[in-house]
Amino acid sequence: MMKEKIGTDAGSVWKVLNEQGAKSIKELKKLTKLTEKEIYTAVGWLAREEKLIFGRNEEGATFSVTR
Repeated sequence: MMKEKIGTDAGSVWKVLNEQGAKSIKELKKLTKLTEKEIYTAVGWLAREEKLIFGRNEEGATFSVTR
């Protein structure tokens, strides 16, 4: 089911961010092995749950988890 897949992907993204700190989309793709579309969907899920902090670096947008 699609909702379960998105939730699983969001969990993968959250785990990386929680363990390793702020990451860009490019870094998240490498670390989670998810596609860019899957990353953005997972980020949307986490944002809606207010579990992300948005930032910016020279690569563009970065994401980290709220505490």
